[in-house]
Amino acid sequence: MSRMTDAPARPSAPESHRLDGSDPPWPLRPWIMAAVCSVAGLAFHLLVDHLYEDPLAAWRSALAAAVAVGTITFVLGVELRRWHWALGFALLWGAVMGLIVWQSAGYNIHGSPVEWPFWSGMLAVLVATPLFQTRRDVAPDARFWRLWRMPYDRLHGHAWTDAVIGAAGLAFVGVTFLLVVLIGQMFKLIGIDVIERLLNDEWFGWMLAGAAFGGAVGLLRERDRLVATLQRLVMIVLAVLAPVLAVALVLFLVSLLGTGLQKLWDSGFSTAALMMAAAAFAVLLANAVIGDGREDRATNPLLRWAAPVLAVAVLPLAGIACYSMGLRIGQYGWTPERLWGVIAAAVALAYGVAGVWAVVRGRRDFDDWLRPLQQKLAIGLMLLALFLALPILDFGAISARDQLARLNSGATPAAKFDWAAMAFDFGPAGRAALRDMTRSPQKARADAARAALAAKNRWDLAGPRGPTLLKPFAERLRIVPADRAIPAEALARIEASYMCARAKACVAIWLSDDRIGVLGQQEAGEALQFDHVTRNAEGQWVQGDATSPRPARPGLDLSKARVEVETVRQRRITVDGVPETGPFD
Repeated sequence: MSRMTDAPARPSAPESHRLDGSDPPWPLRPWIMAAVCSVAGLAFHLLVDHLYEDPLAAWRSALAAAVAVGTITFVLGVELRRWHWALGFALLWGAVMGLIVWQSAGYNIHGSPVEWPFWSGMLAVLVATPLFQTRRDVAPDARFWRLWRMPYDRLHGHAWTDAVIGAAGLAFVGVTFLLVVLIGQMFKLIGIDVIERLLNDEWFGWMLAGAAFGGAVGLLRERDRLVATLQRLVMIVLAVLAPVLAVALVLFLVSLLGTGLQKLWDSGFSTAALMMAAAAFAVLLANAVIGDGREDRATNPLLRWAAPVLAVAVLPLAGIACYSMGLRIGQYGWTPERLWGVIAAAVALAYGVAGVWAVVRGRRDFDDWLRPLQQKLAIGLMLLALFLALPILDFGAISARDQLARLNSGATPAAKFDWAAMAFDFGPAGRAALRDMTRSPQKARADAARAALAAKNRWDLAGPRGPTLLKPFAERLRIVPADRAIPAEALARIEASYMCARAKACVAIWLSDDRIGVLGQQEAGEALQFDHVTRNAEGQWVQGDATSPRPARPGLDLSKARVEVETVRQRRITVDGVPETGPFD
């Protein structure tokens, strides 16, 4: 008996702060997530680091998006339980987003990879993540795909928890940077500037941001019982705003009966965007009131009455947005932005119909009907967003056909035709239509199409003259001295510069072996534009004066040095005897 009494006691298991008891504690999670995000931040920097003047290759944009989306999805959704599911889910969405960005980056000339398909894909990721987390928690095996049968309270809880943890992680990144800047300035006061120099290096900033975000997410996920309390507090605060918005929407909709819709069109704001934003807030606040389930919904009578009002108000708001979009399309035709707007309005309309149906069927208990409808709508929204983000439907081709039809029918006058959109917004279909128009028997239209095709960017087609056909750059450029050739890389930089891109006359003056002065004039009689094109220390030709700073002079003591005024000769560029630049050298 004494042996049993004297035996050392086993260490007790660490106290769990997890909301779900089936998730064991994972003390190393914050450190592992910080390391993963830090490495991902460095990889992201290496992929996106490039000269500002040069476009980023599409494959680098795609890989950067895959790394960023895959890492964030993995960090937010991983648990020790079925961790390989989270890894597969993150790799899948990283690959999907990489494909979307690769397609978007090469769709338009000088196009940004962060276009509407990118945001549609991100919406699909945001909706899919809590669906995956809920499926991971309740699925008996990997063959379970009945998403609509998952418990709503767990799905709703994951969605709100992810939002709270993500927002807190971003806030922690900001606090971390402020702290590191403060520490850097403290050490700089005593002559140690290592931290400040590190902060000026972009690779360090991305690694620091990744480590801070990953560490914060890991720490909060390990204490998601506390996060659930914070989430509940956020919902309570938002629910308090529900009666305010409900009263405002009722007064607004009733007022429209007397004022009509014309005042909305005359306001100068985007009516459709404003109505859809109000509808989104109505859905958000209604969900804050009804909570995860019958036991979780608000008990205050004022809040209970505000929630069905908000649910019903979504339908007329979405209807006004659809009507506004229809008027805009009737006046100006289809564009990719308007196609995306119509889809957003249709989604709002679907939520509005679901809200009205739930209120009609359930009255005060409408939330029991609304929750399963919202779960099905969320799944449908995820699938729709993914479908629209993938290169299946070509919104540019639809818009190009419509705009060309309006031009040919006279609905859009040639003077108001958007040549820049055709060249830079509608993708390959828009440029193909411009090539067809260069063969038009109408000389003005053909010249405008050639000018749009020749333009280097959309701003070259702006201005009162619209698209103007220019001579080839070699015929517009004069080199001083004429017998000295300009390297091909420097010539490309000069041609793409703001001085010469749309100039009818351009002059390049050799100032030294590494510096060229460039003058350009849009039209005869207009002001001249001047800048330098210089070769930097890496041997690359860049726009701007990249002269080196003056070297240090060891041993010089200005308090004892001889100071004199010296008269020197300087150079400047003159045109017909009139100085057009300040002195240089």
